[in-house]
Amino acid sequence: MNAVVEERINLSHGSGGRAMRRLIEEVFVRAFDNPALNSLEDQATIVLADLAAFGDRLAFTTDSYVVDPLFFPGGDIGTLAVAGTINDLAMSGARPLFLSCAVVLEEGLPVATLHRVAASMTRMADRAGVKIVTGDTKVVERGAADKMFVNTAGIGMVPTGVSLSAKQARPGDAVIVNGVLGDHGTAILIARNQLALQADIESDCQPLDRLVAAMLAAYPNIRCLRDATRGGVATVLNEFAQSSNVGIRITERDVPLREEVKGACEILGLDPLYLANEGKLVAIVPQDGVDAVLSAMRAHPSGVGAAIIGEVTANRPGMVTMQTIFGGERIVDMLVGEQLPRIC
Repeated sequence: MNAVVEERINLSHGSGGRAMRRLIEEVFVRAFDNPALNSLEDQATIVLADLAAFGDRLAFTTDSYVVDPLFFPGGDIGTLAVAGTINDLAMSGARPLFLSCAVVLEEGLPVATLHRVAASMTRMADRAGVKIVTGDTKVVERGAADKMFVNTAGIGMVPTGVSLSAKQARPGDAVIVNGVLGDHGTAILIARNQLALQADIESDCQPLDRLVAAMLAAYPNIRCLRDATRGGVATVLNEFAQSSNVGIRITERDVPLREEVKGACEILGLDPLYLANEGKLVAIVPQDGVDAVLSAMRAHPSGVGAAIIGEVTANRPGMVTMQTIFGGERIVDMLVGEQLPRIC
């Protein structure tokens, strides 16, 4: 039996008093359970010497999650928050170590929902070997938020010698992804029950830090890494092209997609290159490292579907183009507007 007697969140749970303390202890401390958090100080303290054992630079990131619905095939807002922050750290080559968790709760949210999300966060953090060590809880009046918003920040350490940047792509480099694209965006769309679509598609939400570590161990000179979340692969490629002042050319037939995702996009008039992913990365790799990187990726559970989808060129600097299955070529521009809001 939980000590939080109330079945739903009320304003007293954000008051700073006894009800809030009980909520924190019974939901978050119980779920996350580690010495740094359990002391319930206003901050987590970390021994610098312990950090230095993992690298010579600190990576720090933060993100907020407002997905609708909170629960969907393959994950929920909690798995998104933890995996998303871990992946942002991993794209610098860092080993993720510690996370914070801040939640904004709407009055009336079932406490059982909060327990379920916290349990998901714990499972995802344990999977990546990171600890959630500090956080915050706020409660707003009914109607002032949509059930639950989550912010997570994370720190990790970048190993000596690792240098990844969107500015480093060079003509001749290969463009590689770690598997099928668009699953997360399609799963969310179907979970909203706004359309008469039925497909067995789950979000690809997963931490990518260990995949990245395997890739770097196989070939340390990877140029660029980025996870393809909001805006999808198309947005990531445009960011690389513009930051590096190079062209990027991909081939439509080489882009890995499930038939179900293709079908949903055709019905709805969406472009799968812009669909969000929560467990996919884009890597820019020099030609002499392609075989080693692909082998390392395909040997890892998160990279079995790794594929080369294009190359970096000296033509059309700052632009991404795609050779279509019909033999033509089209520009793949930055996303304008929002294909699907509240995606992560």
